[in-house]
Amino acid sequence: MMKSNSSLTGRTGGNASHKWLLIALVRALAVILCVMTAVFFIIRIVPGDPAKMILGEYSTPEALESMHHTLGLDLSLWDQFLRFVKTLFTQGDTGNSIVTGTSARELIAQRAPITLLLILMACVLAIIVALLLATLAATHKDKLLDHLIRIFPAITLGMPIFWVGILLILLFSVRLGWFPVGGVGEGWLGALHSLALPAITVAFSQIPTLVRSLRAQMLEVLESDFVVTLRAAGIPGRVILFKHVLRNSALPTLMLLGVNISYLIGGTLVVEQVFGIKGIGSLLFTSISKRDFPVIQGIALYCALSVVIISLLIEIISWWLDPRTKGKQ
Repeated sequence: MMKSNSSLTGRTGGNASHKWLLIALVRALAVILCVMTAVFFIIRIVPGDPAKMILGEYSTPEALESMHHTLGLDLSLWDQFLRFVKTLFTQGDTGNSIVTGTSARELIAQRAPITLLLILMACVLAIIVALLLATLAATHKDKLLDHLIRIFPAITLGMPIFWVGILLILLFSVRLGWFPVGGVGEGWLGALHSLALPAITVAFSQIPTLVRSLRAQMLEVLESDFVVTLRAAGIPGRVILFKHVLRNSALPTLMLLGVNISYLIGGTLVVEQVFGIKGIGSLLFTSISKRDFPVIQGIALYCALSVVIISLLIEIISWWLDPRTKGKQ
């Protein structure tokens, strides 16, 4: 009888996991479809004529009409949307660039490696610094070091990310000469060196919230009954901290990072402009200024897809770290 109940529980847990995964995938698809639809219609509401951008301000009405037909802008908004959806699902692309005629997917693929490397460097840096500061603050509660670290988020949360980037350039590039002012160096070492300062800038926007969250969680775990029991058993404090406290505290902070990933990506695109990095950010701002609809749609769609995938992976990791979160999704 006990064996039967155990197998029944296993099947129930498996069904719950499958149900959660299905719901998560449907939710992710809904988010992508909403972003796709919103971007398509919003960029067409904003004033500006791509045909006039291409032909110039003094183009004739006949030339503008011909260009509208070539670009498919003479169709109704609904017909343009249907053509966009068809191209997206049949070719995995949002169309050809209005300005260059190149596939939007190819343009994005050329710029994506630099942007992805910058995001990865910023994430790693933010996690390492947040872990260090939160651990120091939690283990020195209400002492001078704790107060200094707690002041840090309060001061830095109000700083615009582009302003932080400019300050870092003035200090570490212009004054000290440790990093290049902008651009990307040659080779892997050159790229890592030139992206270090932009990565610090992007990480700077995420560190305060991560430190605040992780410190609060660590203090809660440190005061819990099982930690008191471990200390009474004579287990070294370092083992308790790294093996038990950090693991139990990391889950909420990890989920917070997943929520903030969209802000991190958006901040990266802005920082690329500040440091003159030819990544997706510079492509986006150029496309917006030239009303290049297909490229704007492609960037928005791929960014939304990245956010959804990363959020889904973080939810799966959260399940793995703490199965009790299954019932809270």
